Amino acid sequence: MFRILIDTCVWLDLAKDSRQVPVLGVVEEMVKLDMIALIVPRVVLDEFRRNRERIAKESAKSLSAHFRIVKEAVGKISGDKKKIQSVLSHLDDVDHKISIIGGEAMGTLDRIEKLLTASPIIETSEAVRLRAAQRALEKKAPFHHDKNAMADAILIETYADCVHDKATSGTRFAFVTHNKSDFSIEHGNQKMPHPDFSGLFSRIKSLYFINLPEALRRIDPSLVTDIMLEQSWSQEPRGLTEILEAEDLLFHQVWYNRHWNMRIGIEEGKSKS
Repeated sequence: MFRILIDTCVWLDLAKDSRQVPVLGVVEEMVKLDMIALIVPRVVLDEFRRNRERIAKESAKSLSAHFRIVKEAVGKISGDKKKIQSVLSHLDDVDHKISIIGGEAMGTLDRIEKLLTASPIIETSEAVRLRAAQRALEKKAPFHHDKNAMADAILIETYADCVHDKATSGTRFAFVTHNKSDFSIEHGNQKMPHPDFSGLFSRIKSLYFINLPEALRRIDPSLVTDIMLEQSWSQEPRGLTEILEAEDLLFHQVWYNRHWNMRIGIEEGKSKS
């Protein structure tokens, strides 16, 4: 089994992009099959909860603002009115779907939080705090930039405790982050950890990744491919034009049915005109 620590930024980036939802499905399935176990430091759960509402709003707001600008630009263009109206109608359809996309982001965030809270939450120990503070004093990564990186230092020191725990003999570990500026080597292959973490990662027991799908494929390539293919299909939500057309069709179908019921009733003498 792999014990894997996924940085908060990875979870949030996954929720922002609906195309990454199949990756979340892979994580859920691998947890269910006991192929991986999540390492969840308290700092990860707290950061995720602080940011989830912002992510949910931004996922829809950014798209809405973008399409509003596009629609305004198209409306100012001179040319074939029918073609311009066709483009605007299509953009209305896309704009209509934005609220659905925002709902999808909320659903993804709920799934992520369920995964995180289903795992044992690792509280920050005093030893971890002291080692994180020592890193700050020595200007070691993630404090090699002029910024407060205490949360990142606590994260990596918590991971270090898990890797060095003698009770986990035979277990393999992985650390996944998108925060390359704090955790990756500065000049060179960013898939490699910063030299200040050199004693923490190795080619076998403890692996470093800046890409979640790559980490999951390292654990089981065939399973990841199968699950992602299975979950990559998603039903396209109906556009506004299609909904309005369906509404109009239903209205006339109901009217037609009532009209014929009335005619039959009149012919049979059951009702008056």
